[in-house]
Amino acid sequence: MAKSDERFEKIYKQGKMTITEIWVDKVTGVNYLYHIDGYSGGLTPLLDRDGKPIISPGY
Repeated sequence: MAKSDERFEKIYKQGKMTITEIWVDKVTGVNYLYHIDGYSGGLTPLLDRDGKPIISPGY
């Protein structure tokens, strides 16, 4: 996993060819969804039903 001095920490991973991961910004606690399939991919903040970013406690 991530070193303690890195800003982002991967907390979830699914898949081998098509990969979905969840990353947490350790400064703000905001969760991001990262998805890659072949040569394309994307990163977006995870949002709750009200459109606000999901924030992990303890960050």
